[in-house]
Amino acid sequence: MNRIFVLARKELRSAYNSPTAYAVTLFFLLFVSIWLFYVQRFLAMDSATLRPYFALFPVAFILVVPALTMRSWAEERKMGTAEILLTMPFSEWELVLGKFFASWTVLAVAIALTVFVPLTVAPLGDFDAGAIMGEYLGALLMGAAAVALGQFASSLSKNQVSAFLAGVVVLLVATLANLVASTLELPLALADFINYFSLSFHFESFAKGVVDSRDAAYFLLVAFLFLFLNARVILFRKWS
Repeated sequence: MNRIFVLARKELRSAYNSPTAYAVTLFFLLFVSIWLFYVQRFLAMDSATLRPYFALFPVAFILVVPALTMRSWAEERKMGTAEILLTMPFSEWELVLGKFFASWTVLAVAIALTVFVPLTVAPLGDFDAGAIMGEYLGALLMGAAAVALGQFASSLSKNQVSAFLAGVVVLLVATLANLVASTLELPLALADFINYFSLSFHFESFAKGVVDSRDAAYFLLVAFLFLFLNARVILFRKWS
């Protein structure tokens, strides 16, 4: 475990020594704030609720997460450092988890900085602190799943641009799959099946401030599955 955090610290230093982490954080803050106050016109709403604000997080992650994870493996391959990294005395799981925790931490910092929005609008309505904490917990769990997906996309890409585009496509499908089910007139069983694989569908309860253990388990399962696949890709390259 200690070696994982050593790798995570190295990745974090690398992220914050470049403009990427700062740019992604700033973009995320501006995106969700502008959408809430200017597009949705929060201050003009009849009822003060933050549900539309948190419901925007899955959409924002479609661009934000690939921007964070595109460097994870694609940059290592481009710079020729992937081969060096694979010869070090780290297991593929340690390498994958080190990069995962670093990207997830940067995303968590960006999410935490949005707390100024609930604090700013708190005097305008009767907000439930427990519900808001549940919404942030859901954002972190969904972020873990999204980071694992983006990191897996990066492991299959040759450069940052292709890693970013692949991550956007993967997250676009994984996040908005429920829109297909709600837009098209599909059989109920098929619609439920599609909804089950949608990140935003499983975030809906959290966006309402309701912590559902089934949705939490789904996010953790997705994160584990794609970290496992990422480790398989790295192991394959290590021995190929």
